[in-house]
Amino acid sequence: MELLLTVICGVITLISLVLFFVWNRLRYWKLRQIPHDEPLMFLGNMRPNTHQSTPMNQLYKKYKGTGPFCGLYFFMTPAVLTLDLDLVKKVLIKDFTNFSDRGFFSNQVDDPLSAHLLTLDGKGWRLLRNKLSPTFTSKQMKFMFPSVVEVGHRFVKTLSEIIGEQNSELIEIKDLNARFTTDVIGSCAFGLECNSLTDPNAEFRKYGRLIFEEQNHHALILGFMQSSPKLARLLRMRMTRRDVEKFFMEAVRGTVEYREKNNIRKNDFMSLLIDLKNNKPIYSEDGKQVDTSGLTMEELAAQAFLFWVAGFETSSSTMTYAIYELARNTDIQDKLRQSINEVLEKHDGELTYESLKEMHYFDQVFDETLRFYPIVPFLQRIAASDYSSTSDPKYKIEKGSLIFIPVEAIHYDPEIYPNPCTFDPERFSSEEKAKRDTVAYLPFGEGPRNCVGLRFGKMQAIIGLVSLIRNFKFSWCEETPTKLQYDPAQILLATRHGIHLKVEKV
Repeated sequence: MELLLTVICGVITLISLVLFFVWNRLRYWKLRQIPHDEPLMFLGNMRPNTHQSTPMNQLYKKYKGTGPFCGLYFFMTPAVLTLDLDLVKKVLIKDFTNFSDRGFFSNQVDDPLSAHLLTLDGKGWRLLRNKLSPTFTSKQMKFMFPSVVEVGHRFVKTLSEIIGEQNSELIEIKDLNARFTTDVIGSCAFGLECNSLTDPNAEFRKYGRLIFEEQNHHALILGFMQSSPKLARLLRMRMTRRDVEKFFMEAVRGTVEYREKNNIRKNDFMSLLIDLKNNKPIYSEDGKQVDTSGLTMEELAAQAFLFWVAGFETSSSTMTYAIYELARNTDIQDKLRQSINEVLEKHDGELTYESLKEMHYFDQVFDETLRFYPIVPFLQRIAASDYSSTSDPKYKIEKGSLIFIPVEAIHYDPEIYPNPCTFDPERFSSEEKAKRDTVAYLPFGEGPRNCVGLRFGKMQAIIGLVSLIRNFKFSWCEETPTKLQYDPAQILLATRHGIHLKVEKV
């Protein structure tokens, strides 16, 4: 009996200590007298079944003008939410050295595919960024361009066959776009024919679906890993599904061993990674040799994994959102198709690397799509040391603070973009762009830690869209959702369901 009472007292004491810790942690912004919304126990300002960007957007709208930032509770973690572009510019560019780390979860020991360029921090990130930058030079994009165009031809053929086989003009466009980008990544990253366009259940497409549609953990667990990465590592948690890791590691090892054994070299991402692994000289765009201290097989696989996952999902989502808006705004779609045809007429009807640079109106549509639907709706950084954002001492950002930049909220700020809920490519004419601060548009981030694959992602998305728009007309139908619903389990802005549209051959 005495032992039982001792155990009960111990449990009560432990629970009391945990609750006191939580209560005290959730008073952080109140004690600092920083504007914030009252948090919920354990959830903070996050909400179940709601995308993580939603409370950030609400807080930005509510507290903008009160100071350089407001307080946010990212689950149990107090975080800074930036409210003005001057602080955004300081964090991303001017004082980047103090905010270079993202603080994402990675676990190189228990989850090797999670330790890639997106998630690594400190010296590890700097070395890897320097090594991988030559992968995405203009020269390398030209090498990859014909491969992407070839997949674009198959894309058009597949859609034509689907319309013919189904004897229907009703098409689900989201999965079709993902099959296109999966085949592009397979070709440009691995030199492999993934055949997702001809076979929706091809292995690369199947495992790609698993990553985003059947994740390793519940959304709340993923939120914990994201808000407390050090503790998650200590608990030996994993982000990557084991079946996905097994498939991908075998695919990478097989490709590397086959190429090395047969002395095969292609103009793709995998060949550059193999060069890094084997300490071969690699040069940046300005002709300087980069650090080639080598990559382990696990490090090589992690970078290839990032290229695959980020490459097919972000570009396919951008394409889907663009087609959805063009189907809603058929006048813009007609103008875009006409501008495409005018440019291609100058190049004998062929889509070339040079012709892509002349599609200025397409650039405007593309940019407006990513303003309207920023695939990465917020950016995350960590303060390396105490930072004074203004002369007011209460707005000091403490060392180790988590900082969020609400990209989606900025893109919908009516003071920056009048009538922000209207899809209007004219916002991105050269004249209009010149009126705005560069950090008012952040679909790819900004500064030294912007998206390294920006050129490639944009290239494959535009090639895919050009292939579709010049050959097909898209419009809404009864099955088309009038309002898109986003998956709360995703960090990216991804729809919960497919998008059906009416498609007609031009």
